[in-house]
Formats: sequence, structure tokens, C-alpha cells
Amino acid sequence: MKNFLLPYYFKAIGALLVAIGIVIAVLYLKFNLNYTTYVFAVLSIYLENQFFVITKTNIVDEMILIFMVIGFGLLVFSKEKNESDYLNTLRAKALTFAVMANMIFMLFSIILVYGGGFIGILIFNIFSVFIFYLIYFYRRIKRTAKDAEE
Repeated sequence: MKNFLLPYYFKAIGALLVAIGIVIAVLYLKFNLNYTTYVFAVLSIYLENQFFVITKTNIVDEMILIFMVIGFGLLVFSKEKNESDYLNTLRAKALTFAVMANMIFMLFSIILVYGGGFIGILIFNIFSVFIFYLIYFYRRIKRTAKDAEE
């Protein structure tokens, strides 16, 4: 089966983008980082609903999300240094695990988290499938390497 993975060197680019996103997020939260500019919006809901407008907004939060989504995407969809059929099987298992773990996480969050805290959960949900996938995938690779040594 042909897979459509990116070359291995994209992992480094992805890790760099995630790191940049985290640094910007810390600056945004700790020091109220602000960069306001005009943007085109398909939908803008502040005091009124507006469609297809040019509006002025702080774009730092969008920059954080863009860096992190692209970075995690590159980490997940890049080849390993030594590709094998086993890794393709492991990728499928990791994806299944990540989606199931995310579903359970979201169900518990819906039941137990309310108000503004739930917005934070929804923002984390943008990355959680990537994070669960990466944790499962690399823990299994590490466990396989450890078992092979024994």
C-alpha cells in the first residue's frame, strides 16, 4: 500500500513550528502579546454578525494556531528515518488510539467542564488527536526497540 508521507526532514520543521507556536502562546498569555491588523473575515461575530467583511483584530491567537496545526501535521505526516511495513501498521493503530482517546477526553470534558473552561478544552481539542497519536506512536516504537534488545 502506498502511503503519502512527507520526507523525514519535515519532522524537524514541524518540531520548530510547534516550538515557535508554544513560545508565542506563552508570550501571548503572560505578556498580553498583541498585533492588531485588518483581516478578511468570512464570518465575524462581535457585537453583530457580519459576513465577508474586512475587520480589525488581534491576529496573535490565529498565528499560534496556524504554527501549531501545521507543526503537528508535519510531525505526524512525515516519514521516520527508517521506514518499514511495521511502522505503517503502527500508524494505523496510533490513529485509532488517538481518535478513541480524544473521544473519551471530549466526553469527560462535556460532562465535567463548564463555562469558559470548556472553550480552553475546545482549543486543546484542535491539537489533542495529534498529541495522542504522537505519544502512542513513539511509545510503541520505544517499547518495540526495548523488546528487540532483550
